[in-house]
Amino acid sequence: MIALPQQKLDALLHRHALVERELSSSLAPDAFVKLSREHAELEPVIGAIKAFRAAEQEIADLEALIADSATDGEMKKMAEAEKSDLQEKREKLAHDIRIALLPKDAMDDHDAILEIRAGTGGDEAALFAGDLFRMYERYAAKQGWTTEVLSLSEGTKGGLKEVIAEVHGRGVFAKMKFESGVHRVQRVPDTEASGRIHTSAATVAVLPEVEDVDVEINDADLKIDTMRAQGAGGQHVNKTESAIRITHMPSGIVVYVQEERSQHKNRAKAMKMLRAKLYDQQRSKLDAERAAERRGQVGSGDRSERIRTYNFPQGRVTDHRINLTLYNLPKVIEGEALDDVIDALVTQHQADLLAAEGVQ
Repeated sequence: MIALPQQKLDALLHRHALVERELSSSLAPDAFVKLSREHAELEPVIGAIKAFRAAEQEIADLEALIADSATDGEMKKMAEAEKSDLQEKREKLAHDIRIALLPKDAMDDHDAILEIRAGTGGDEAALFAGDLFRMYERYAAKQGWTTEVLSLSEGTKGGLKEVIAEVHGRGVFAKMKFESGVHRVQRVPDTEASGRIHTSAATVAVLPEVEDVDVEINDADLKIDTMRAQGAGGQHVNKTESAIRITHMPSGIVVYVQEERSQHKNRAKAMKMLRAKLYDQQRSKLDAERAAERRGQVGSGDRSERIRTYNFPQGRVTDHRINLTLYNLPKVIEGEALDDVIDALVTQHQADLLAAEGVQ
């Protein structure tokens, strides 16, 4: 068994005790919220550390009992069996602690901005993009998260050409970040009379929602246009210029929001999108600089990479990054079993990080 960093465990236990003491004192609301969040994050690993150390102590007590010449044979046999169970429990707890101590992505606890765009495949690609959005909406609801549409463009025969939405909740980006990339579908479209299977695609991007402090934006770099919101076919859907388009001139990034009737609300949402895109651009640049180090790891976020195929005739979902194939496509596309895919990606990502640290 690889030894755990005991000094780090002691420091975590000390910090947890300090946070609990501070929470029991009178605090300003902001400080209380911040400490409560830290307490909630510490609680699982503290529980595992305490259970690990209790198991170690029990194993030491059993070993002393077994080594004692006064212990009869039957008692030694029972102690050996109990020791074996405790060693197995200790190994699992040690693994959980090592996972908890892995370096965290600074954005893991943030909300996310989800973008889905129909790719190759025309009307069928738009229908697939709509299916993906519904899958994520239902998955989010299952996690206790909420989804709010920022911008939406419908396809001519249903589905979505493009949709941008915010996903709010605890640990959204930690799970959703693995969804960035090209999703491919193979199925017989409803419009296909000959029953021929078509292949089409949609691109998914998941960006962490960031605050003003994460990204500095100079107002002089922004070109802000107001216009009437438009519906399908380009017709105006309201008489006031509530839609907002913001162009960040240094980067060329353009964001557009028209979902709210209030220009002020649309501007606030557009600025959220712009901050997320600028942060993602900076993050992608850093990732590119570390490309050799990260090559082959899950969750690189390369949106040109084909990451998953949904094969309807065979009821099959394949995630190409980890060679995972599941035969429960209807439940996955309904969002009910998307956990099966995302949890496997998270587990593989953790295994990659452990391997990088020399832990098997």
